[in-house]
Amino acid sequence: MMRRSAERSAGRSEKGQSLVEFSLVLPIFLFLLVGIAEFGRAWMTRNILTGAAREAVRIAAVQGNSSSATARANNILSSAGINGASVVLNDDGTAYGTCAATVSYNFPLAVAGFLPGLSGTSIPLSSSTSMRKEF
Repeated sequence: MMRRSAERSAGRSEKGQSLVEFSLVLPIFLFLLVGIAEFGRAWMTRNILTGAAREAVRIAAVQGNSSSATARANNILSSAGINGASVVLNDDGTAYGTCAATVSYNFPLAVAGFLPGLSGTSIPLSSSTSMRKEF
């Protein structure tokens, strides 16, 4: 009989250990999970910037119309919910030369409000594309 009560008391002393370990690991795990999600959002935004730059430079290379190229890039960006991006088109001014488009955007961090020690609330993203003119 003494033996059973000794086994029971040994199990009781470690009863809250898993709860303490869980409470220590949970914030680290959640921080890692939110970081992965933020990285995914930033990567998706950069891919949208790349697509907008490519569409703009393609219109500029084929049509030679920079205003319609800028409008197309802004249309792509606004349909993706990206507001405040800058679209810059460069043309070398020669026939069959090259033209380039650069799209820049300050990606706002969603977790910046929750982390007071985080320096900066946005990450600058940029994408550039160049093509040879067809006219």
